[in-house]
This record gives sequence, C-alpha cells and structure tokens, in this order.
Amino acid sequence: MEIRNSTITGESIFLREMRQEDWAGVHQYASQERACAFQPWGPNTEEETKAFVRQVVEDSRKDPRTRYSFAIINKKEKKMIGAAELNISDWENRAGEISYIVNPDYWGKGVASEAAGLLIALGFKEFHLHRIFATCDPENTGSFRVMEKAGMKKEGRIRHHLKLKDGWRDSLLYSVLENEWSE
Repeated sequence: MEIRNSTITGESIFLREMRQEDWAGVHQYASQERACAFQPWGPNTEEETKAFVRQVVEDSRKDPRTRYSFAIINKKEKKMIGAAELNISDWENRAGEISYIVNPDYWGKGVASEAAGLLIALGFKEFHLHRIFATCDPENTGSFRVMEKAGMKKEGRIRHHLKLKDGWRDSLLYSVLENEWSE
C-alpha cells in the first residue's frame, strides 16, 4: 500500500505522514516531563526531537518499509497534537504494533483512542495483518484505557520490559486479532 503523502481521516483528527518540519510540534510534547513519564526517552532537547523526526522520515523511505509514523492533526485547529505509529514487526506472521502519544493539552479528549482505532483499521484493512499489539506501563491508566476502547484485550504483563532512568519497568501487553476487530 502506498501511504506516502496521504492522510487517514477520523471524526476529530486526521493522521498524515510525519515530515521533518513537524519537529516543532513533536517538541511541544516531547520536551514535557509529564508527556514522557512512562517513556524510555525524554524530556527531549530540541536536537533530540529533530533527530527523532529525521529518523522517522528516513525510515519512511526504506524498502521494505515497516514503520508508518503519523502526525496527529486536530481537524478543528489544523494543529499537530501528537504522533501515532504502526510498525510491522513480522510480515510473514502478519503482526504489527501500534503506539501513540498526545500533547498533554489534549489528554482526556478521545484523541489517542481515535488515533489507535485508525491505526488498527489501517493494519487490518490495508496491510491484512492478523494480530496487532501494543504495550504500556501498568501505571499508565490512560494508555491501557485507550487500548481497551480500541477493542484490544489484555494478554498479560511483560516483566522488566523496558529500562527507564529509574530502573526496569514492566509493561502490560494488549492485542486484537483480525477476527475480533470490527469497525
């Protein structure tokens, strides 16, 4: 599927491919402690954010491509308010992983849930995936609620999954299978 330069439209947001000039929008949340509290990175310096966006753009040119990274755009304000990704982790077994992050100014407004739903639809409809999964910190109630709203089921806990500044962290694992998903 050709995703480049296209958009995926939802009710209140749309997803479009990340571009280098999006670094400023990314930096608005990536530089905030509360936005990256459950992440193995951040808060970012401007250079770290620019490097991240450069890598995203570079990854979009790879063949075969496995990373699809999108800016989340608020339709009403025409403003970047987060990012969402679909990573094809295994083409042969048709598996993919989704992730999302939203500027804290837009938390609690359904943005992440809508983005997750759009990514899942993309994975099943366009890439014909069989399984889509996501992980989050067990204390990140907002994130696991997003996964549940998107129709994902909790599979379990991955012990010492990621190393953060203050030590190892467990992750909750959620997934949805193609036969469980409905638009």
